[in-house]
Amino acid sequence: MFGTEPILRIDNLHKTYRKHAVEVPVLRGVSLSVALAEFLAVVGMSGSGKSTMLHLMGILDSPDQGAVFLDGKRIDDLPAKQRDKLRNGTFGYIFQFYHLLPELTMLENVMAPAMIQHSIMGWMWNRRTIRKKAAELIERVGLSHRITHRPRELSGGEMQRAAIARALMNDPRVLLADEPTGNLDSANGQQIIALLRELNRDGLTIVMVTHHVELTHEADRIIRLTDGKVETETPLERSSAVQESEPATV
Repeated sequence: MFGTEPILRIDNLHKTYRKHAVEVPVLRGVSLSVALAEFLAVVGMSGSGKSTMLHLMGILDSPDQGAVFLDGKRIDDLPAKQRDKLRNGTFGYIFQFYHLLPELTMLENVMAPAMIQHSIMGWMWNRRTIRKKAAELIERVGLSHRITHRPRELSGGEMQRAAIARALMNDPRVLLADEPTGNLDSANGQQIIALLRELNRDGLTIVMVTHHVELTHEADRIIRLTDGKVETETPLERSSAVQESEPATV
């Protein structure tokens, strides 16, 4: 069960993308809080601003207006080095397209965040511990038999599980998942959602965006994003909301 105190909060976020003289507003004053150990699902049609909101929450991008808070402290305006540290440690990221480095094995891909975190001497001193932890995470996601394989030798579901292991390497407090089942078939998608829920039950705070409404059954709460604004659905309203929602598209 998640707590009542927010770990992450966004306040009045606005974001507009510009292409030449054309302005495309994506977020129009989005505010919400995420409780500690909550599994929050954000749903909405393509173009509703889901991914943009997630990127702003994880300080991968900066808002035109508004603020992002972690434990009550503003983080979107921190110096670059401090934001880099948060991105590498406090936040874990899962993306629809995996972003595994093709020249590295699965083990090396999973170790990458820890390698970035350390200096050369720090890496040399800690490499055995890091390698052991990466192998344990790969085992947890059920891929020990693929540990030396490169991404081109893996299925979509295997690559996504490897990406989850990589996201967990530096013990993040918040896991941000951007369409984590978007490139997977139904069976693999359900396996990924079950794995995320298992991680959440261990105390990890998760924010997941998806247009597959039927995959939000494991979430504690659903936020629907429409035209860059949010509307909240409570768990008791979820059943009817899922039935009345638009068909999922790939």
